Amino acid sequence: MHIRIEGSDLPGRPGGAQADALRLGNVHVGVQRKAEVTARVGADAPAATWEFEVTSREVDGLLDVGGPYVHGRPGARFLYLSWGTVDGATFAMFRRAKLLFGDIPTALLRTAHDDGGVLVARLGLTGADGGPRCARVRPPDITWQLA
Repeated sequence: MHIRIEGSDLPGRPGGAQADALRLGNVHVGVQRKAEVTARVGADAPAATWEFEVTSREVDGLLDVGGPYVHGRPGARFLYLSWGTVDGATFAMFRRAKLLFGDIPTALLRTAHDDGGVLVARLGLTGADGGPRCARVRPPDITWQLA
């Protein structure tokens, strides 16, 4: 199954002290693959898009997803968008957003599995406090659809 995450409204874009601190701190966000944060994008970018594959299979009549981008135990699988500062080759994570597969409508997830479509998540990446979005991201703050 192909996943595309489209992030908008990054927290380093607007003016103000917090946005300035994110830019000056060289804050980036990326998708977590096992323990590594990949495809990092600066917090001041106009948008961020990540694309990758996950596996999907039937287990006792239920759909389960897996692969290096998928975290959690069966029945509670999720993806991480991880925020951190970049200093040369070093990424120091300080915050993560969790995108749960359980928040995807079952029929939509099933169609993506059966038909091989692209499952697209769209979300804003600025939290209510003006900083990087973190913790569990729930609808309506994230939408899922097939492309």
